[in-house]
Amino acid sequence: MTETTQTQTMPPRGGGRPSSSPEFRVAMDAWRRLRQDLIDDAFAYRPMPPMKMDGPFTSSLSGRLRDYVAWTPHAAVVMAGLLSAAIAASATDGDGIAAMIAAAFALLPVLLTMVRPVAAFWASMIATPLTSVFSDMWDDWPWTAGSFAAHLVVMTVVALRSRPRIAAWMWGLTAVYGMFMESTIGGGHYASNTGPLLVISAMSLLAVSALTIRRTAQREVTAQQTVTEHERSRRTLLEERTTIARELHDVVAHHMSVVAIQAEAAPYRVENPPPELEQAFATIRENAVAALTELRRVLGVVRAEDYEAPDAPQPTLADLDGLLANVREAGLTVDKAVTGAVRELPQGVELSAYRIVQEALSNTLRHAPGASARVEIGYVLGGLGLRVVNGPSPEVTLVKSTHGTGHGLTGMRERVTMLNGEMTTGETEDGGYEVTVFLPVAGASEADA
Repeated sequence: MTETTQTQTMPPRGGGRPSSSPEFRVAMDAWRRLRQDLIDDAFAYRPMPPMKMDGPFTSSLSGRLRDYVAWTPHAAVVMAGLLSAAIAASATDGDGIAAMIAAAFALLPVLLTMVRPVAAFWASMIATPLTSVFSDMWDDWPWTAGSFAAHLVVMTVVALRSRPRIAAWMWGLTAVYGMFMESTIGGGHYASNTGPLLVISAMSLLAVSALTIRRTAQREVTAQQTVTEHERSRRTLLEERTTIARELHDVVAHHMSVVAIQAEAAPYRVENPPPELEQAFATIRENAVAALTELRRVLGVVRAEDYEAPDAPQPTLADLDGLLANVREAGLTVDKAVTGAVRELPQGVELSAYRIVQEALSNTLRHAPGASARVEIGYVLGGLGLRVVNGPSPEVTLVKSTHGTGHGLTGMRERVTMLNGEMTTGETEDGGYEVTVFLPVAGASEADA
């Protein structure tokens, strides 16, 4: 017997304590969650917000009616509270004061759900035995008719305004409370209605929790779509800038190559040049070659894996007729009009102008099939004006226009912004679309225009 006693008092192996058992940890974790959900912030002020008016029916409302409909959830809670109060008053023994007190015990917890939802649940639990004092329907225990209705409404509203876990806690506490009341002070009553309350509330809370989970999932999907759209726009912008950088590499490399060649040939054009002049031209050439090397290195960074260097020089406005011919072969009727004195512009401006016209015509082919287009080029004082306009598509009933939803406008805006220009886009009065651009040219004189 001595050995048995020593064995029973011997501590667990490893010096552990019974409190570290898995069951104890589960119980403590459950208690921590219960305290977090229903105790710590039980009296937190959380007013019920107006209903969002973004539904298929509510979004069509306007004016004062829209303002009234936004408060529909509050009106529904008030109506449910008044119904519970009426049920509680009808279950009393006929005394007017008793009926008013029972009605207040049923109404106040329901109204409290609109400002302090968790506190409303505890208020409903406290009001349940108090309501039974004024009730003459002792066949219903521990939930009188008024408490039954009020508590069901309270749990439903709180579940709508909280996470599904809180709905589970409320249902479990209601079950424990009902069984405790039945086993302790319910022996003299004829029937228990905790079971019906638990069944009805379980169905209500399950439906509400499913709705809450679906609503939460929709919000998360919407937020994720917003983030995805933002990232897509940002990636599109970076891709367009990379494309522009690759194209401008050829333009800048050409000018740097010219500088290097002229710097190398310049000393031979002067008879007996001084050593200082030869050294200056040699320095210019070295800097130009170094700049070319750095340009090639930068191009290697921004070049895509499937990028192939173009065989021909970057296009300019002189190549616009060839572009228009290709577009006409694709089925687009396009005219060109040139105003002002045609002059040679900086190569970067010429390239950007060509790409803008190219993208605008490509958008016309994609989004306005069968429409005609017109390209207007104006050599004006201080820069270059472009206007590409297309008429309405005869196939508008078959093909929905998506102007402004693609990546073309992003690329055009990047090119215009790079040159400190201006760009406007929009629909025309006849249902077409136009792109208007002005590209400033530094050093353009009035004579040139």
